[in-house]
Amino acid sequence: MQTLTCQVCTGPAHTPLGVIFLAGPRDHEASPAGILTNQPPVCRRHTRAAARLCPHLEDNPTVFLARSAPLYGVHGTLYGRDEVGVKVIAQPDAPLPYSHPNIGAFLASQLVRRLQSFRVVGLDELLNDLATAS
Repeated sequence: MQTLTCQVCTGPAHTPLGVIFLAGPRDHEASPAGILTNQPPVCRRHTRAAARLCPHLEDNPTVFLARSAPLYGVHGTLYGRDEVGVKVIAQPDAPLPYSHPNIGAFLASQLVRRLQSFRVVGLDELLNDLATAS
């Protein structure tokens, strides 16, 4: 996720049309910040296989073709101190943006990217567009 490499082969996920993100019904959320996702991208070669084999995608992914997908923040656990020591304060459902004042006490488990300048396309449409762009 950090380097935008394919979640299947770890090769570059960049294509001539953008970066491919596949999302299932619970893998992304719309927020005031845009579309946030914790799912790493896929390369052109593994798009169809990932869509078919990943249980989170439920064999019917939403396909985001993003021109821009900056890191937004993290999912994880917020820690704090009390008189006994360090303890878990919260495990928020929403990602914590990097600009949040509590980021220094947050133990991250997943990176989150904000998809910008993207379009939603069908899987077949994406693969056809990529074939003609090459």
